[in-house]
Order: sequence, then structure tokens, then C-alpha cells
Amino acid sequence: MQNFPETSPLFYGLPSRVHLVELGENRIGIRKVIKSRIIQKDALKIVDIVTQIKSVNPNLELTLICTPNICSKSLNLLESEGIGVEFV
Repeated sequence: MQNFPETSPLFYGLPSRVHLVELGENRIGIRKVIKSRIIQKDALKIVDIVTQIKSVNPNLELTLICTPNICSKSLNLLESEGIGVEFV
């Protein structure tokens, strides 16, 4: 039997406006599809969200789901924190 993670942001102590999607066993995606470019300030907020989720369930693999409008510094920061990125 597979163990799929909880996708309610409230379960992890996050605001309800954070969109989490199930990507598979022990994988959650943070969906952030916005019209504007994701800059380093946004990436720092995403790292904070990941830290909060990992404090509840450290075994989860987290991925940012976003548009390709993301700056290279943000990509480097997310990569250094072990956060995958998938484009839609």
C-alpha cells in the first residue's frame, strides 16, 4: 500500500493560499503559477515553506511547479536547498 502525503497546507501550518499537489509517494509539489517573474525574494519564501513542511514530515521530497519565468539566482537557491523545479 502506498503512503501518499497530506496536501492540505493547514496540516503543515501554512496559509491556505499555498497550493500543494500530490506528485506521488512521498512527493509534494508547491504550485506557484503566476504571470510575473519569480525573483529571489519569492524563492526565499518558497524555501521557508519547504522548511515548514519538512519540520512536520522530513521524509518528503518537494518540488516547485511554476512557469519558466524564474530568475537564475532563484533557480540556484532552490537547487542548493534540494528543491526540484518543474515547469508547466
